Amino acid sequence: MNDTTKYLIHANITAAGVVERNDVVGAVFGQTEGLLGEEMDLRTLQDAKKVGRIDVEIQSKAGQTFGEITIASGLDRVETATLAAALETIEQVGPCRAEIEVSNIEDVRSAKRREVVERATEILSEFEAESMGVEDIVETVRQQARVADISEYEGLPAGPRVADSDAIVVVEGRADVLQLLKYGVKNAIAVEGTDVPESVADLTSERTVTAFLDGDRGGDLILKELSQVGDVDFVAVAPRDRSVEDLSRGEVMAALRDKIPYETVADAESPAHALADRDREAARTDGSTAVEHAPDAADDEGATAIAAGESGTETTVAEADAESTAERDAETATDAAEPTTLSDHVAAVIQRGSDTVRLLDADGQLLDEGPAADAVSLVGECEQRPSTVVLDGECTQKVVDVAAQRGVDVVVAARDGEYVKQPTSVQVRIAD
Repeated sequence: MNDTTKYLIHANITAAGVVERNDVVGAVFGQTEGLLGEEMDLRTLQDAKKVGRIDVEIQSKAGQTFGEITIASGLDRVETATLAAALETIEQVGPCRAEIEVSNIEDVRSAKRREVVERATEILSEFEAESMGVEDIVETVRQQARVADISEYEGLPAGPRVADSDAIVVVEGRADVLQLLKYGVKNAIAVEGTDVPESVADLTSERTVTAFLDGDRGGDLILKELSQVGDVDFVAVAPRDRSVEDLSRGEVMAALRDKIPYETVADAESPAHALADRDREAARTDGSTAVEHAPDAADDEGATAIAAGESGTETTVAEADAESTAERDAETATDAAEPTTLSDHVAAVIQRGSDTVRLLDADGQLLDEGPAADAVSLVGECEQRPSTVVLDGECTQKVVDVAAQRGVDVVVAARDGEYVKQPTSVQVRIAD
């Protein structure tokens, strides 16, 4: 009957007494006999393989019996509905009064169609995977490998380096951690809402902490809570009214590169909007104005402060006294300028103690950037071959090995490490 089944009739039965399965089956055959004519008689339909066996599941409780009747039908929709209605005419099962009510008629073919659609989708996915170009496959594997690295820290979504990294990035949710992992940032941890867990608060007292916020009110609330229960060193923010999980690789790296000390926005009513508006204003203005309104994260203490007025409009107010203005502006102008030479990159990465690594092409242009602890993976996974690596950390054996494998010409590091074997193709320089 399974091969010809089109519909399943489901009906509920209630009997005012204790009855057994055989009583129910007997009532179905006996009380529907002759009701619909010889052609629609249940025994005739079963002999013709147009109706399957009658399945009954019942249980008795407190002197009553409850159960479900299921009948497989190979009839058309009208005939199946007529047969189902005939079941509801049954008023007695065995010695007990009973009531049968059809709950639904299931179209078996619809379930099969769903299976066909699901299987077709799987087949199509496999076909498309086989049709991928080599570059597409490599990129897909790279991204999936990074996402697969997501782990947990005290039950919270986190990158694999959170437990042992000297610096961490605190974000809002799991999606933010996944997005940062895609871009090679493996030391992020999510607070999963505005109620900062105690485990994250304790973690911030031991690490250098960057709060990477969404550019909305939620980001402000998380920063406020985090600053009250833990220690925040730096603040980075997504563009206004955007989330970290929606940012491109370039936007993520730019936001982390332009992080500023927490004290700079500690008193702002809306730090997220203040930072976002600062960056937007800096993009609109010329070089000198940008320096005044968009200080670099490494500017001297008190260079500028971001505050929000009562009207809700964020403004930038100079805090330094008049005697140091010329000196401060000159230093800020140097900091705000994009590095154009190797020495500029060394100053930005190593001399400032940024705890990051930069990968440069042969022209000194930035290819990638990330935490210094991830230098090996960043060099190994960079889509374009780096010519120079600038590392605020120790140049280890693993660093020089992966540099040699990728064809890197020069590694500039803060400290020299111990090498079992130094490749002759890689020139290692120490910043000092």
